[in-house]
Amino acid sequence: MSSYNELIKNFEKIRAYMREFYVYGFKSRDEYNKKSARSYDDGKRRLESWLGEHMCFERDADGKRVFISIDSRTVNHNPLYRAWKAKSFTDGDITLHFILFDILRSGDDIYTLSEIMEKLDSEYLSAFESPMVFDESTVRKKLNEYEKEGLVITCKHGKTKLYSRSVNTDITPLSDMLNFYSEVLPCGVIGSFLLDKLQAPNEIFTFKHHYITGTLDSEILAKLFSAMREKRAVTFKNHSKGKAFPAEITAIPLKIMISSQNGRQYLIARSLKNDFYYTYRLDNIEDVESGEPVEDFDYCRELLCDKLKHVWGVNFRQEQAQTERVVMDIHISEDEQYIVNRLEREKKCGEIIRVDNNT
Repeated sequence: MSSYNELIKNFEKIRAYMREFYVYGFKSRDEYNKKSARSYDDGKRRLESWLGEHMCFERDADGKRVFISIDSRTVNHNPLYRAWKAKSFTDGDITLHFILFDILRSGDDIYTLSEIMEKLDSEYLSAFESPMVFDESTVRKKLNEYEKEGLVITCKHGKTKLYSRSVNTDITPLSDMLNFYSEVLPCGVIGSFLLDKLQAPNEIFTFKHHYITGTLDSEILAKLFSAMREKRAVTFKNHSKGKAFPAEITAIPLKIMISSQNGRQYLIARSLKNDFYYTYRLDNIEDVESGEPVEDFDYCRELLCDKLKHVWGVNFRQEQAQTERVVMDIHISEDEQYIVNRLEREKKCGEIIRVDNNT
């Protein structure tokens, strides 16, 4: 039996397997031809280690089909988040991480890079028979990384840079909000990581419609949100049905829309090639990279908002298309007011006019 590592370096690989097993599902080992049989087995074992209680299989004439089965009404916390918490690291990464935060154990511990290096060598690494060696450049890069993430703060004393640990924020009062956010809103995996710090599982919310598959696209979504905030174009690969290779798209990301029917997430973007608006499913997107700032970003978004007044779903006709007016009469009984209430909730860009008590 081949060995495998439960931890992963590249989430995109496991995202692809999860799409096959859960979102699309029901493929046998022989039918999965994107990777080798060994890669298939390793991917399946990883999923089983995270989602064993949700893994199922069935047999038919084509063989054994493995899939993930989750009844979203019975789980209060999205089980797919477990995949995000299995990232791999080197021995050096994890050792340096804990040493640095032990040196900067409180906000009162403020040191220069030279002082940190001295403590690192004399108080920590010297205790090992075969100590690891961290050069100053490695430690500086790690501290800069933590500064960017907000875990470390810096200040200048003359020309010397000083490092200290950020003050912890008490998020205990936010427990209920985080429980709701982690299960409902985009990029909810962030809320799940924060809840791990509180060790506060969701005990108060249950969901009739619990859309959890968007979890797999959280990294893609976060990059698109960052590009929108900075008003930049993006380049990404988009997989299309029936095409062997993904197309490379360069466009202006303007809006994320989420289906209230199935939770599927879409990007609406304006092409830089022809200025048309296109819709892309997030589960078909990979390798998002931010590009140059877009001067007329606000103008493009204004045009989109104007179009959305006349759009029922998420698909766009091109610029020259004319709008169409659709009118229908709906007849209800005296005890069917709930139909009108439903129409009011879901009419989107429509208008409801009562003609008489029953029309």
